[in-house]
Amino acid sequence: MKHATFRQLKVFESVARNLSFTRAAEELHLTQPTVSIQLRQLSDIVGLPLLEQVGKKVFLTEAGRELLRVSHDIFEGMSRFEMLVSDMKGVKAGKLRLAVITTAKYFVPRLLGPFCKRYPGIDVSLKVTNRERVLQRMADNQDDLYVLGQPPEHLEVELEPFLENPLVVVAARSHPLAIEKSISLSRLAEEPFLMREPGSGTRLATERFFGEHGLKPKVRMELGSNEAIKQAVAGGLGIAVLSAHTLALERSSEELVFLDVEGFPIRRHWYVAYLKDKQPSVVALAFLAFLHEESKLLGEHYLRGITGFPAPEGGEEKGKE
Repeated sequence: MKHATFRQLKVFESVARNLSFTRAAEELHLTQPTVSIQLRQLSDIVGLPLLEQVGKKVFLTEAGRELLRVSHDIFEGMSRFEMLVSDMKGVKAGKLRLAVITTAKYFVPRLLGPFCKRYPGIDVSLKVTNRERVLQRMADNQDDLYVLGQPPEHLEVELEPFLENPLVVVAARSHPLAIEKSISLSRLAEEPFLMREPGSGTRLATERFFGEHGLKPKVRMELGSNEAIKQAVAGGLGIAVLSAHTLALERSSEELVFLDVEGFPIRRHWYVAYLKDKQPSVVALAFLAFLHEESKLLGEHYLRGITGFPAPEGGEEKGKE
């Protein structure tokens, strides 16, 4: 009996992940007929159809789903073996796959720079997306490590906190509350809020914090990015709760201010996570060690920039708390 080749499994995995022959062909730099031939040969070897096409949509059969799980185990095992051999040779080499929520893009690249300089043999793939998609990638075991600010509730994961992630209230500099001191949470709840989409970690933390005090923020508008929220706040459309990391590079801004609100900043952490039953690769372990070594220094340097962010008139700068 013939055995499936590594190449056939790679082609199958790409088609199964993309659910598209066209996208798989583009990803693998192959022609679509070549992809179709490889899949047909693999189906013949298995003796069962692996994919079925209904109209223009491609679906995995039960045999296809089982083969996809086996393929992931094979690829992961080979990748781990290659990294282990490199490690035995005294060289850290391989590929690190990271998926991070959008807010983490403000500091993760700053960590990756010195990491890649220390380990030039490691290639890094960085996926930046919203929390919902990061959790889906985690459930599908698509990456080595995940960076997020709100621990997942329905996945068994190992979590390691590594960097403070304070949440602050920001408003336009012309906002009436900008000159107020010790603003009560009930007063703040009267203001229109600008928030990310439902499921966002910052939104979940904000709504939970208000809920603990028997309050609910009034959401005027949902926006898809922190940049859009900052512009909308500056335009006077409302106030927002944001991670301090999204503001660390805005020292020269004259448009936004921190509000002096009781209970803020909300003290949180950034977490690096991986599935509980997954053994981190040599490269992932190297990054974890680097993260704990460097993140404290990065946090002190990076968040220190927030102290230059404009505070309300006559008030102390919140970043100095």
